[in-house]
This record gives sequence, C-alpha cells and structure tokens, in this order.
Amino acid sequence: MKNIASDIDNYISGFPIETQKLLKQMRSLIKKTVPTAEEVISYGMPAFRLHGILVYYAGYKHHIGFYPTASGIREFKAEFSEYKSSKGAVQFPIDKPLPLDLITRIIKFRVQENIRKKEINN
Repeated sequence: MKNIASDIDNYISGFPIETQKLLKQMRSLIKKTVPTAEEVISYGMPAFRLHGILVYYAGYKHHIGFYPTASGIREFKAEFSEYKSSKGAVQFPIDKPLPLDLITRIIKFRVQENIRKKEINN
C-alpha cells in the first residue's frame, strides 16, 4: 500500500490505524533521537536528513520498511536475524512491536556516519 504524499502527516494518514500507530512511533523515535534532523518526503517515503539522508521509513500492508542505507544494514546485520532484510532495508512486521532500541542505535550510527562524511568533505 503506497501512497504519494506531499508531507509526512498526509503520508501517515493514508494507512490503516495500526500501521499509522507504528509509523507515528517510528517518526517520534527518530525526532527524539535526532531533534535537529529535517523531515522530508523522498522517493515517496518519509525520510530524515542531517548532512544527507539518515534514514527512510515506509508503511506497507504487512510491515514497516526501514531503510538506514546499505551501511546501516551492514553494521547491524547480525541483529536482523528475526526480520526479513536486504542490502538496504529491513522489514518490521505490523503485528509485532518495533525494536525501538535497535532502531535508535541504527539512527545514532547513521548520524555519526553522516557527520564523519561531512567533516571529510569540508
């Protein structure tokens, strides 16, 4: 279930209530972890940007997709064993709680990675 939205509130509102709850929880967690990050819609999905894209997330019929880039997946691959994952994404089932601690650690990793890249490029 993909919907094209101009902003994140509109994006989230297009999903069933249970999916909305998880998307709002994901959004809130990212905002709390990185309050200075900018929220954007990119590739039709909610994303957060700080010195470049940090993470994307998206709602689907049976899961919440989390896209911490390929480096975020590589760094935490061992912790994704109970989830379906690929080179750049992990799927969190709609019928289970989000792994908030893991997501927080991934976000913090991505922040540090983007800060290092910015310092190298300046």
